[in-house]
Amino acid sequence: MKSSETNKEIRELTAAELDEKIKSVSMEYTKMKLNHAVSQIENPIQIRNTRRYIARLLTEKRSRELKNVQ
Repeated sequence: MKSSETNKEIRELTAAELDEKIKSVSMEYTKMKLNHAVSQIENPIQIRNTRRYIARLLTEKRSRELKNVQ
């Protein structure tokens, strides 16, 4: 998934969808880390990509919060 496509998709989410997405992807990330600790997962780059995706989601949430304050 290209980051420009991902950013577009993230911007189109509503606030409730954004919160739900953050929650589900964070749970997925935690499971990935646990599975990787027990035994090597097939593609460890997935862990990094998921962490970065969570950061993009949180950044969008924060920017919306700042826009609402102003």
